[in-house]
Amino acid sequence: MAITDWPEGERPRERLLALGPAALADAELLAIHLRVGVRGKSAVDVARDLISAFDGNLGALVDAPLVNLAKIPGVGMAKAAQLKAGFELARRALAQELAVRDNFSSPGMVRDWLRLKLAGERHEIFMALWLDAQNRLLRAEQLFAGTLTQTSVYPREVVRKALEINAAAVILAHNHPSGVAEPSVADELLTRSLREALALVDVKVLDHFIVAGNQPPLSFAERGLL
Repeated sequence: MAITDWPEGERPRERLLALGPAALADAELLAIHLRVGVRGKSAVDVARDLISAFDGNLGALVDAPLVNLAKIPGVGMAKAAQLKAGFELARRALAQELAVRDNFSSPGMVRDWLRLKLAGERHEIFMALWLDAQNRLLRAEQLFAGTLTQTSVYPREVVRKALEINAAAVILAHNHPSGVAEPSVADELLTRSLREALALVDVKVLDHFIVAGNQPPLSFAERGLL
């Protein structure tokens, strides 16, 4: 049954207008972007198939290459392009908010941005959010990729970057493709090593986040690990 044949109160667009976007399920929000379905499937059905293709991992869906999205029956290249454009706008909006907010007054926004950036990655990525003396964002950048240990993330390189950018503080972040957010012993040792190295050049490590799937990123500071 096409969405236009549904009762008006059950149609995603009408529900959004009446209740706001937060009231809609993930598939309903995607269906609004897709607009129409295919023979035998509504846009909501296609959206559910799209989410299922990435095992329910919205981060993986957001980061999927355009061609991978287009392969899902009912999506195609045009709709995949629409989706990618929407995802990229969300990333940019969060990045702009981070850049203009003083003192990072919204840790939730930092978490949201990191989850959008890292949740869908299939290998480990280590990032740094470099801050000035007022804790405003100077630059967000990927520093290392691969298995993260004390021997693969070089404190000397991190310190060099901090001096190059003239940072006063940093928020570290990396992802766990396994979907398990708990910090490993290696994660704790790495964080301690970087904190000590950066302290030598008066750069403070404010936090270290672990991103794992769609759950809220884990904060080392909140766990008392900094």
